[in-house]
Amino acid sequence: MDINALVRDNIKSMSAYSTARNETTATNGIFLDANESPFNNGYNRYPDPQQMKLKSVVSKIKNVPVESIFAGNGSDEAIDILIRVFCIPGTDNIISVLPTYGMYKVAAAVNNVEYREVALNDDFSLDSGKLLSAADSNSKLIFLCSPNNPTGNLLDKIAVLEVVKNFSGVVVVDEAYIDFSEDSGFVSKIGEFQNLVVLQTLSKAWGMAALRVGFAFSGKEIISYMNNVKYPYNINSFSQEFALKLIIKGNNEHTATIIGERKRLSDSLKSVKCVKKVYSSSANFLLVKFADSVNVFNILNGKGIIVRDRSSQFGCSNTLRITVGKKSDNDLLLAILNGESSGLVLPLIDLKRVTKETSVSVKIDVFGNMVSSVSTGIPFFDHMLEQIALHSGFTMDIDVFGDIEVDTHHIIEDTAIVLGEAIKEAFSNGRINNRYGFALPMDESKAEVLIDAGGRSFLMWNLMFSAPYIGGIESDMFRHFFDTLSRSMKATIHITATGSNDHHLIESVFKCFSRALKMALYPGANDYRIQSSKGLI
Repeated sequence: MDINALVRDNIKSMSAYSTARNETTATNGIFLDANESPFNNGYNRYPDPQQMKLKSVVSKIKNVPVESIFAGNGSDEAIDILIRVFCIPGTDNIISVLPTYGMYKVAAAVNNVEYREVALNDDFSLDSGKLLSAADSNSKLIFLCSPNNPTGNLLDKIAVLEVVKNFSGVVVVDEAYIDFSEDSGFVSKIGEFQNLVVLQTLSKAWGMAALRVGFAFSGKEIISYMNNVKYPYNINSFSQEFALKLIIKGNNEHTATIIGERKRLSDSLKSVKCVKKVYSSSANFLLVKFADSVNVFNILNGKGIIVRDRSSQFGCSNTLRITVGKKSDNDLLLAILNGESSGLVLPLIDLKRVTKETSVSVKIDVFGNMVSSVSTGIPFFDHMLEQIALHSGFTMDIDVFGDIEVDTHHIIEDTAIVLGEAIKEAFSNGRINNRYGFALPMDESKAEVLIDAGGRSFLMWNLMFSAPYIGGIESDMFRHFFDTLSRSMKATIHITATGSNDHHLIESVFKCFSRALKMALYPGANDYRIQSSKGLI
């Protein structure tokens, strides 16, 4: 197949924009070529326009030459660029299936390209002959999503290859969810078929939806045209750098957990009274048919559980698409659907912080409805944070990613910043200058913690550890944690503790702190607060 014959004439003849960094192979030196600020703040220089470090790692993972990889601002950029490369507005057309991912149709409309839809079979399988029969001499692209969204099923490989072999244009297979399936996908086929493009993303199994990084894999000709059409610096430096860290770390553990939860959730939903059918899925979501999907959607939405209503899509009447969450998320969903949590509402405090060193996510439910989950990568620190979740009266979900091989400092500090901001938000119900205290004996140790949630930051730390490390953490990091926490909470914290066992000593502090928090957040907190004379004398 002659790919050049499919490409728009203006795209073939255009001269791609050449960035300043395209004109040199130097990776360091005094850069006076791109009119950037010379004052370094970490982001004063333009990002690599070709994303070579990122592509080189992906190349090894996928066993694909770098020249066969396009990196884009999510898969959506690749979808749009492919349309611009191959389709003449007002003349050419695109073909896809129904139901499927909605962006193919939107991108076609934006580019003024006719969009043709061919319905999947009743079981959502692909009829290759029916699809091919919709093509004519102006059909340039076919988009297929496998596993398909919103149905969750893998398209039959033989049927897809039948389309690739017999279509005179370019076939794009969108594999956004392929990591959740047991299938190897089509990336290995790009060397065999010139007209095949495979899309993948870091948004799903790799957990990088906020970074907006996706890839297209194809022959060198198609990738070259895509690189010519894209904007010069289409992926920012932070996204490139952080994506590289997360890819190197890997995603097998989280992906395996989601696959396991998908099966458990699917099995459990089948026994829910209002559920009529749970469709088989090879993705990280389930398409579920209900007796009355509108009613179920409204109930879940009112309880703080957000799902996607797909009832208006072809062949999907009375269906909701439910993303597979953590075990605690799925348990709450099932409890509501089974009518076991009629009073449950989830007004979550949800905060995030992303730096070069860490990514921290903290969710707090002040009413304690969630099942707490803590994962920082530092086991003993997790154990201490779990004491807050256990004894504070609220539940929390903490997820932290950071480079613990270098140091635990940034993870502990940044967790304290975000957790403190979340607690401060929990306090923001009008209580001012409220003071609470709690004393706790624990074996040979005892602790006393006083909290003044009046908006002033200060830590009084009165305890000594006998060893330089506790649970693999430098002992002084616990003082630093509470100091950072007090600043972030905008609260004064007094901590006094004694004991001969360092583990018991710090655990008693965390438990005592948590109990003081519980009093501060308790609906009848005024019964416990230590009155202040501020403003009275």
